[in-house]
Amino acid sequence: MGGIVGAMIQGFRRAAFSNEAGAGSTAIAHAAVNTKYAASKGLVALLEPFIDTVVICTMTALVIVIFNMSGAFEYGDSLNNEVLMIATGERVGGANLTSMAFDSSIPEFSYLLTIAVVMFVFSTAISWSYYGLQSWKYLFGKSIAMDLTYKLIFLIFTVLGAAVTLDAVIKFLDAMILALVFPNMLGLLFLFKKVGEEYSKYKAVIKSEI
Repeated sequence: MGGIVGAMIQGFRRAAFSNEAGAGSTAIAHAAVNTKYAASKGLVALLEPFIDTVVICTMTALVIVIFNMSGAFEYGDSLNNEVLMIATGERVGGANLTSMAFDSSIPEFSYLLTIAVVMFVFSTAISWSYYGLQSWKYLFGKSIAMDLTYKLIFLIFTVLGAAVTLDAVIKFLDAMILALVFPNMLGLLFLFKKVGEEYSKYKAVIKSEI
């Protein structure tokens, strides 16, 4: 039971990091869309976590599990989210382990994976910069000085994030996402009735058109 709960907690942490579901951050991007019915955009937003976590992360996990069927590493022997490779004695984790797993079946796939990781990092930096800037403007007002101040702070943290270890960055991000989830979930409780009304209105429109 302890193992199941531990696996669930780790799964929730990585899922929140992967798709930000429940953090309220993507609502900033979706709010910029011009739509007649808010529920229609909400349904599109619901599809994103499904693709990110259920499809992509499950496929990645299955590739690693199948890779380890030959006994590449021992389950449970993990240090700083890195497993001990039996053949070489080195510890590997994250994208490196995923790259090895894919390469075992598709030679040179690691190059394609590297491109995917770079694109993921670049898109994440842009999107989170936008989320932060909109929140900053909401708190401190819209002005050139405020924009430049935020962008300077963002760049400083980008350099710091590149300088520290990956494990420290992930733990910091987990803590910050958790800090986002609590007030967002509280807001969702207050808006639960409103969301239901919007969805019912949109569903009625769809049925009338059919």
